Amino acid sequence: MEALKFPIGRFSAPTEMTSTQLSSFVKVIEDFPALLKAETDKLSEVQLDTAYRPGGWTVRQVVHHCADSHMNSFIRFKLALTEDSPTVKTYEEGLWADMVDVLNSPLEPSIKILGGVHLRWVLLLKSMSEADFEKTFFHPEKKKTVSLYETTALYSWHSMHHLGHVKLVSEGK
Repeated sequence: MEALKFPIGRFSAPTEMTSTQLSSFVKVIEDFPALLKAETDKLSEVQLDTAYRPGGWTVRQVVHHCADSHMNSFIRFKLALTEDSPTVKTYEEGLWADMVDVLNSPLEPSIKILGGVHLRWVLLLKSMSEADFEKTFFHPEKKKTVSLYETTALYSWHSMHHLGHVKLVSEGK
C-alpha cells in the first residue's frame, strides 16, 4: 500500500540549499504540466474515474487537486516575497476534491490552469535570488515556518508524486 500511496517515496526536505538541486526542482515544476497532459491524454474516461489505489482519489481528482494546490502555492510564494513571513491560508483539500467542479468536469481546464500557473511560477522562480529562497511563510496547519526553498523542493516532489499516481492507472497497476 505504501508504494501505491507514495509511488516516488515520501517527501524529504533538503537540509541545505544548492544551486544544482534548485535547478532540478525548477525544471520539474517547469515540465510538469506537459508531462501530466501527456500521461492523461492516454487515458479513457473510465480510467480518469479510476482510483490509483483503494481509498485513493481518481485520476480526475488528482489532476484537479494539482491545479488547486499549485495555484495556492504560487500565491504563497508571492505573499512570502512581498510580506514579512505571512501566515498563509490553508484549505481542506479532501473536501475540495469532492466538489462538483472536480468530480464532473473535464481535465482540460485544470491542465490549462497548470500550464499558466507553472509558466508564471517558473518565471518567478528563475528571477529569485538566494535570499529570496530563504524568505518564509508560516503554515498554520503544519505549525511551522517554511522557506521558499523547501517549498520549491516540496512542489517538485508533489508534481512527480501525483504524476506517479496517474502512471499507476495508465500502467494498470
